[in-house]
Amino acid sequence: MVLLTLLVVVAGWALTLGQADISTAQVWTSAWHHACSLVAQPGSGMCPANPLTTIQDAIIWAGRAPRVVGAAAVGAGLALAGAVMQALTRNPLADPYLLGVSSGASVGAVLVLVLGLAAALPVAAFAGAMAALVLTLALATGRGGGLSPVRTVLAGVAVAQVGSAVVSFVIFWSATGDSYREILTWLMGSLGGATWPEALTALGATAVIGTVLAAQGRTLDAFTFGDVSAASLGIAVTRSRWVLLSAAALLTGLLVSVSGAIGFVGLVVPHAVRLLVGERHHRLLPVAALAGAIFLLLADTGARSLFEPRELPVGILTAAIGAPVFAVLLRRRASA
Repeated sequence: MVLLTLLVVVAGWALTLGQADISTAQVWTSAWHHACSLVAQPGSGMCPANPLTTIQDAIIWAGRAPRVVGAAAVGAGLALAGAVMQALTRNPLADPYLLGVSSGASVGAVLVLVLGLAAALPVAAFAGAMAALVLTLALATGRGGGLSPVRTVLAGVAVAQVGSAVVSFVIFWSATGDSYREILTWLMGSLGGATWPEALTALGATAVIGTVLAAQGRTLDAFTFGDVSAASLGIAVTRSRWVLLSAAALLTGLLVSVSGAIGFVGLVVPHAVRLLVGERHHRLLPVAALAGAIFLLLADTGARSLFEPRELPVGILTAAIGAPVFAVLLRRRASA
């Protein structure tokens, strides 16, 4: 409840930051005006007047709001997917991009940006992510359809390296001028151009797939003790790993298609949350989702406001914050 309240407060604060001088009270009054107008007749006296001018209203609800919603949804989804990947592979260094999803998405995104088809970027990125997922799972699948953690990690690394090589080749061979800048911004992760369709895509994916993943807390607890222990507890190991890996990768692919490859959220947040709530996934997953949403929302707000009028790709800030935090967490675990 504390994190949920903090998320609402941070979201309201983020909406006020920018060159247009708009207060928090104006934002919430305007939000209540629009929400009330959906159920009451405009001008009936039941709803408060909108304190914002037409231009201010567009700045908040067409410009900043989709970015705030997108950042919170992407952060929550990446944190969830990272926690699931770490449990399934029993690898503390696992993150949502373990299966090569981000590299596949990068290939699709870079190809359409080089071709000047930026409007197709989300679709191409998602298609590339799913192609990488299929290839990784095909390489990792052993006889009988089993997916061992070690083989899965190695297959993901191999696919990621191939995808990175393709991206580097395309950039070296074809990228010039504005396309090079667009590619670099996308590869480092950015929510600068988020629109309502993209924000709602991220929100819907996190709500639907994230709920499915969060409901598998007992199964993920069993996996932390190894496949043999999980099987002895009645878990269908092969089927469960296939379903959970695919769901986490699908969620990651949808999020990456909206925001680009934003690093460290899915790696650091689950580790930090474990210090607060322990290892049990029925507590870890929802808390990690809220913490991830707050973390990325703060990072994105900093990326667009710290160096105004210039804007940083948010992946730069998440890496700058996440790497030292992860180092501290590692030191604490080593001394425990």
